[in-house]
Amino acid sequence: MHTTVTKRSVIITGRKTSISLEDEFWHALKAIARRHQRTLSAVIGDIDQGRRGNLSSAIRVFVLGSLGTQAPINDGRDAGIIHSFDRHESRSP
Repeated sequence: MHTTVTKRSVIITGRKTSISLEDEFWHALKAIARRHQRTLSAVIGDIDQGRRGNLSSAIRVFVLGSLGTQAPINDGRDAGIIHSFDRHESRSP
């Protein structure tokens, strides 16, 4: 499996910061923000406030937790992300 980690700039609580995330996590985070009708910056800001360590790691944990506890919206955008995670999980020993 090949994943690309991309550094992205975001503004949270008025300050610019960068995060490095795999594309799959970035797309999933955007889907979660859409599902909750919130901006990406607002969701990342909430994650930032509650984190104890690295922001990128906190985002990954948030995404995994969110996908594990919420049913996907079947609008065609979330489905590919959910199935992508399912495919990768099924390959694990």
